[in-house]
Amino acid sequence: MSDTRHSPAPFDTGSTPSVIVTRAGITESEHFIRHALARADGTIVSSSGDIDGPTFMRSSAKPLICAVVVASGAADRFGFTDQELAVAAGSHGGESYHVAAVASMLQKIGLGEDALACGPHPPLHEPSAKALVAAGIEFGRIHNNCSGKHAAILALAVHRGAPTKGYLAADHPAQREVIEGCAALLGIDTRSMAIGVDGCGIPVIGVPMRAAAVCFARFGDLDALPAAWREPLRRVVGAMTAFPRYVAGTGRFDTDLMEAGGGAIACKGGAEGYHATSMLSSAMGLAAKVADGNYRAVGPYVVTALGRAGALDRAQTQALSRHAHPAIKNHAGVVVGEISAL
Repeated sequence: MSDTRHSPAPFDTGSTPSVIVTRAGITESEHFIRHALARADGTIVSSSGDIDGPTFMRSSAKPLICAVVVASGAADRFGFTDQELAVAAGSHGGESYHVAAVASMLQKIGLGEDALACGPHPPLHEPSAKALVAAGIEFGRIHNNCSGKHAAILALAVHRGAPTKGYLAADHPAQREVIEGCAALLGIDTRSMAIGVDGCGIPVIGVPMRAAAVCFARFGDLDALPAAWREPLRRVVGAMTAFPRYVAGTGRFDTDLMEAGGGAIACKGGAEGYHATSMLSSAMGLAAKVADGNYRAVGPYVVTALGRAGALDRAQTQALSRHAHPAIKNHAGVVVGEISAL
């Protein structure tokens, strides 16, 4: 792995936009998207733009991080439930059940909220944030959308007898194990990884989108993975698909997509317009990155791409219509435009 700074250079995103924003029938904005659609054997079914340069997976790496924690034995030692694994693999909205799950994880580890180094922010679920304000409760670290992942990494540190302080550092024993485990799941060498710092403070991995797509394809064909990773990943994917509301929350794209998929889709989005999806039934994986980082293009693109790949039928696509065709509204709530994939 490398934490060296790569020379800034634009990625090849192709010459045709993938998602457009229209107003009064006129294209107002365009989003270019790089993508890799892969099979579990490594075959690239389709792609656009550069899929071989290092691209930060951001929170789309959380299912892999969670699998590392499960593989270590920490999840079994502390008795993490499937709901807790799902919140560890997710970016939760700070709803009451999310907070309760993370608090339970910390209690099982024997740590308090102050052990979390992710920093506080308001719950992403706006009604939950408003309820805290109304009750005079200050936003805490546990409300951070990444607190489940942090609790899981702390569990790994405690399980390995490593210090809990300083667990954000890339050279901390828990983070080294996470990075090496992610590399094994992605089928790449750690020395080829770019390492940055994520919004929540942990090391974030930059890897080829090709590798990410193949990895997510293997969620649906675990035999394509090294034997040591099959059961841990089966548990993580099973937790995500059984409890998708713990992965994101009310009204969030990942939750709605997995619920519409009826157990046949596992997915995880990340910041700056990154998204990865596993089509479990067909063992295909999709990694997508909005070039300008605007997440509003993710839903339209992913729903359309999954429909074309046969992973969503007409009824499922219709159930996701508000994500596939988000309305643009003015401040009076009047619909004045739409976001759609081409």
